Amino acid sequence: MNTPKPISDLSLEEARADYEELAARLIDADKAYYQEDAPVLSDADYDVLRRRYTAIEERFPELKSAESLSDKVGAAPSEKFAKVRHRVPMLSLSNSFADEDVEEFVARIRRFLGLGESDDLVITAEPKIDGLSCSLRYEKGKLVVAATRGDGAEGEDVTANVRTIGDIPNVLKGNVPEIFEVRGEVYMSHADFNAMNERQAAAGKPLFANPRNAAAGSLRQLDASITASRPLRFFAYAWGEASALPAATQFEVVRAFAEWGFAVNPLMVRCHGAADLLAHYRQIEAQRATLGYDIDGVVYKVDRLDLQQRLGFVSRSPRWATAHKFPAEKATTLLHGIEIQVGRTGALTPVAKLQPVTVGGVVVSNATLHNEDEIARKDVRIGDTVIVQRAGDVIPQILGAVLEKRPADAVPYVFPETCPCSLKTPVVREETVTGGEGAVRRCSGEFACPFQKIEHLRHFVSRRAFDIEGLGEKQIAFFFENEDLPIREPGDIFTLAARDGQNFKKLKDREGFGATSTKNLFAAIDARREIALERFLYALGIRHVGETTARQLARAYGSWPAFEQAALRIAAKDEEAGADMDAIDQIGETVVEAVDAYFAEEHNLAILERLTAEIRILDAEQPRSESPVAGKTVVFTGALERMSRDEAKAMADRLGAKVSGSVSKKTDLVVAGPGAGSKLADAQKHGVKVINEDEWFELVNGAGNTNDQDA
Repeated sequence: MNTPKPISDLSLEEARADYEELAARLIDADKAYYQEDAPVLSDADYDVLRRRYTAIEERFPELKSAESLSDKVGAAPSEKFAKVRHRVPMLSLSNSFADEDVEEFVARIRRFLGLGESDDLVITAEPKIDGLSCSLRYEKGKLVVAATRGDGAEGEDVTANVRTIGDIPNVLKGNVPEIFEVRGEVYMSHADFNAMNERQAAAGKPLFANPRNAAAGSLRQLDASITASRPLRFFAYAWGEASALPAATQFEVVRAFAEWGFAVNPLMVRCHGAADLLAHYRQIEAQRATLGYDIDGVVYKVDRLDLQQRLGFVSRSPRWATAHKFPAEKATTLLHGIEIQVGRTGALTPVAKLQPVTVGGVVVSNATLHNEDEIARKDVRIGDTVIVQRAGDVIPQILGAVLEKRPADAVPYVFPETCPCSLKTPVVREETVTGGEGAVRRCSGEFACPFQKIEHLRHFVSRRAFDIEGLGEKQIAFFFENEDLPIREPGDIFTLAARDGQNFKKLKDREGFGATSTKNLFAAIDARREIALERFLYALGIRHVGETTARQLARAYGSWPAFEQAALRIAAKDEEAGADMDAIDQIGETVVEAVDAYFAEEHNLAILERLTAEIRILDAEQPRSESPVAGKTVVFTGALERMSRDEAKAMADRLGAKVSGSVSKKTDLVVAGPGAGSKLADAQKHGVKVINEDEWFELVNGAGNTNDQDA
């Protein structure tokens, strides 16, 4: 991605466009990294993409769920391995790049916990290993299951392979808990990697690209004897499900790992404040080249586990930890052309076609130029020599052109006025919310535009939506263009088998398929005829309804009929239905308007009718029944003294309550602190029960304690 416009200068529409374009790229990157062990970008590329995502969320909270990937971790496990459901999700970490980010991380924790500057806050710091995450489940001290991260919720069973790694004990030493999941990183040292590549070269076999790829590929072998022949190592640093914990701090639990027989990183230390963290970061950065294994940053974690518990999680990462990444690398190359790509929402994105160049071990041949304004601002022209940085997005940043090398005949790029689709429909430049000119141009063809139709279908079958194995980009394009066995809308997917061979030759007899792949495709489709409500809502591709928003909507309405009825009422301009949706935590006017627009379109309703006739949409998962506030709608108002507002909302959410921003007759409980104003009056008007903060803690006492400590 070209150097993006500062987020402080973005309009709402520009921020929304950023979300849409970044999300599409991230999906492909995760699949390449986690499933195929062939990353298309460096960790720095991926991390800064995530960083910009987070920054946009903070600057534009109303876009929190706009195609958001904030809850996403990893990629779906490969079909080659048996699946393992993680008892405690394997989440990822937020990222920090500048000293100011680290200082803000510490300050944010203090604000959340209500700590003063004089209150001690201990944070651990340790190298971030560049390897493959793995979870090891021990029962009565014996290794029973080992699994990769996968998509964070479900990983691959690699138990047989893990048993061949010397750093991982099959039986733990000493007195260990009944159940304990040790988590850490499988990696390969530089010396072992070089020696292995020498053996590969001597045998005339292909060389491995880097230690991380070599480690990941070695662990994910179907033949455990191949894994045994590879020099894999393991550092333990975290945990999942645990029947008991051996200590009350992060540092001491990791020390217990060493006593049990694991290798732990000797550079892990305790720090007091941001200055200490940054000093240790500099020390590790200085030692980076001599460590003998790859690291890409330093991880910081709040040491006390009770504080970790209070801080909890936000989206895909814990509030109590962050990864401070090392700086990016740069290179120069030629810009041969600019190609226009059309996204699912019709946004036109210019992509730079580069002469391939290796930047820090990754071959780069494409880079997004973001939008028309960015091309003009950077004055990037075809034929230019450009500076490429490996710290941007799935495809890296272009920082600018080397003007002294510009060809004499290079001319400014003219953005197209029509869509590159076969319809050649006009493109329009959106207005901002203030009436000004936005940065994004969109194809005006909407659902008539083939590019948008195809992108909607690709979104529908994507991993976090219906997740249909065997229906990737190429297959969707094939069926979309096919005249006798087409897929033009989602419902067509579920009638594919019934239509196969009716008037033309069967799919198994067509080039590129075959009996086995066809059978597997039809089985994969049938396996998705039942789907969770939140995944279904996300799959529909309603603008601004990303994973987080879909989950909030599913939880608020509970079932598809209830949501559909509410959405149709909103489309019929029922103000009460709109206000009810607007009041749901993390749902705002932008989402309500998007739902209105989607369900007001007869074409969409017809597509939905045909689709829902083929599938079963499961009701949303019910909150924990043992919680006294499970399923209740709670509003916090006034000044809270024992916890911050963020902490209160996180606690309520953890206990299964629905947090709302406004009081209505559907509100169950209002927690009011000093200074409560109009919301307190609204509660009295609607007869809603009001309690104070102390009464809230009495009500939920003991209901929120868990041992979820994975990072």
